[in-house]
This record gives sequence, C-alpha cells and structure tokens, in this order.
Amino acid sequence: MTSPSDTTLPLDLSPMFQPLTIRGLTLPNRFAMAPMTRSFCPDNLPGDDVAGYYQRRAEGGTGLIITEAIGTDHPAAVGDTGLGETNLPLFNGGDTVAAWARVADAVHARGGRIIPQLWHQGPMRMPDGVNPAFSPSGRYGDPSKAADYYVEKAKIISASPMPVPTDEEIADVVAGFGRAARDAVAAGFDGLALHGAHGYLIDAFLWAETNRRPAPWGGDAVARTRFAVEVVKACRAAIGEDRPLIFRFSQWKQQDFRARLANDPAELEAILGPISDAGVDLFDASVRYFNTPAFPEHGDLSLAGWAKKLTGKLTGAVGGIGIVKGMYDTVSASAEASNNLGLLLKRFEAGEFDIASVGRMILHDPHWVGKARSGEALPAFEPDSLTKLT
Repeated sequence: MTSPSDTTLPLDLSPMFQPLTIRGLTLPNRFAMAPMTRSFCPDNLPGDDVAGYYQRRAEGGTGLIITEAIGTDHPAAVGDTGLGETNLPLFNGGDTVAAWARVADAVHARGGRIIPQLWHQGPMRMPDGVNPAFSPSGRYGDPSKAADYYVEKAKIISASPMPVPTDEEIADVVAGFGRAARDAVAAGFDGLALHGAHGYLIDAFLWAETNRRPAPWGGDAVARTRFAVEVVKACRAAIGEDRPLIFRFSQWKQQDFRARLANDPAELEAILGPISDAGVDLFDASVRYFNTPAFPEHGDLSLAGWAKKLTGKLTGAVGGIGIVKGMYDTVSASAEASNNLGLLLKRFEAGEFDIASVGRMILHDPHWVGKARSGEALPAFEPDSLTKLT
C-alpha cells in the first residue's frame, strides 16, 4: 500500500487521459485546474503575467483550465475579501473583455481549453464604506461558527450594515450574470462556470441560514433554488447551446465549515434538480477531501457521486487531490505531496465523477498533470505558491 509520502506513481492513469465531450467542447483528458483566487489583476484587469500563468498550465497538459473567479458588473460583486485578496478581476465590457481575450488566446495558442468562473461575493464581501455586502436576507450567518481562518472577517462583516435587497435589486444581479456571460463569449472562452458554493451569493440563496426570504426568492429548499435557476438560465441564454456550463456547489460554507446544504440525498436531489434542469452540464462538488462520504449513513459515495446519481449529469471531484492536507491547513505551511491518485482512479472507474479538479498542486507546478501521466515524482506544496504567478 502506498504511503502518503510516497510520491511515485506506479499505476496506470490512462483511463483519466481519455477525452470527454461536453456539448461542443472536447477535453483531451479528465484533469482540470480548479478555480483559485490569486489577486493579480490591478484595476480588475488581467495582464500579460496572468495570461502567461494560465498558458503554462495548458503547456503542462491540463485538460481544462477554470480561471479564478471573475466578478459581474454589480457594484457589490467583488471587493476586498478580508483575507488580503484585492485586485480581483471582473467582467464589465470593453477593456475587461479585451484583457480576458488575451488570456484565452494565450491558452488556445498552446492547444488548451479555458473557461471563466463567474461569482458575486454576496455576504462574504468586506464592507468598503460605499457598497455594503449583498445577502438575500441581510445576513452573514452566525459569526461564532466561522472557521478560525475567518474569525476576524466574520466579526467585521456581521457588525456592518447589510440591507435586505428588494426583489428588483435581486433581478438586476441576475441580469448582471447574464451580461458577464456574454462578455465571456465575446472574450473567446470555451464555456462558463458559476461559483455557487462556499457562502458566496448564489450559495447564500441556497442556504437556509442566509436566505430567510419569502417567495419568490426564498422559502423551502426548492424555493431557495430560484436565484440559482434564474442565474443559470440567464447564462445559458447568453452562451448558447454549444458551450458547456459548470456549476460549483458545496455543503460547507466559509461562515460554517460544518454547515450542510442538504441533510440527506433526497434533499440534495430537491436542490440540484431545478438547477440541473435550468441548463447545467456538470456539477463541480466542492469538498475539502474528494473521497469524503457525503452521507455516511447512506454509504461511502462522495458528494460528486451523489450529484451524478441524483441528476444524471456529469460531475467533477475536487479537494485534496495529490496532497496530504486540506486547503485551510496549508495556507501558511508546506505539505507533502500524496500519491492518492490510486484512490482517485478507483472512484473514477467506479463512475463517481467525470473530471478531477486539482487546485494547489497545479498552482504550485504547471506541469503537474504531465508528471502524473508520465509517473514522475510529484512535488510538495509550498505556501509561497499562493503569492506569485509561477
């Protein structure tokens, strides 16, 4: 049995290097670069350094690149996250489209595929004295439940005014997602991803703790999907029928790592079903460790596995692939590489998911996918990878 510190790869990963077609896009393999906020976009614009950063991942063999989250044009969409993350990108027509077109062109020049992830920070946005954070019911959540990493942020946000948006203001935010999706098409991206996880705005509408609204934007678990459904529909209309649309979701929230979007498979089906029907092609199930059973009382199937079983759609696994520690254990510490790809392969061949999204390890080494394929030793993770564009 391979130990966590054994970074050689004496296994045949060829099944994960088979192509996958999602609508009009064919991926050369099943490894994707997970979206990761990097804060390298002064004036909300990616430069040549960002283009080169993504281009190197295409050169390194990554089958699909999903960009860092890009904000919509809503005034409260992006700002300081409270974790030192500023210089965040957004889509707002004009210069933003031209800048991202250069990124897409750089990746395409190396034969890569790239799609942007759209987000609105919602209740997770730090107040800036101009635009308050935007949340369905004017709630951040319970700050006493915030993970250690977010304690100070939680105190600041929860103590700041957060007005309850009107139905019309919510509809405007939905329209903003549609405009951003059109910008993505204009920039030449190959598809679109939506950030519906981790306590950000789409997730805040799905989560009962932050959405206490009545109809039409709130209510029971199914009614709370209304915002996500309308965003998906707006984005599908903007990108057309040929480009794939990926939707990231999670149980955990930054406000509460122990939170559960769904308590059992039936509730998860009730939530994902309407979102699936609205036009999603692949559900990206974000967990801290990809092989964690989603509902232990119902077996060892992962969250990605349950999403696939319940919706019939393609799914993606993400969390801890190729590394021995979770994201919030490695922000300021090195971590050994882990040859857990055998377990990944086993679950992939069992049909639990269709792609595997790798975050920190591809961030650390642009050639990680190529090394995994050829059986080279995998690198350890070093935290300085988070502060530079390697």
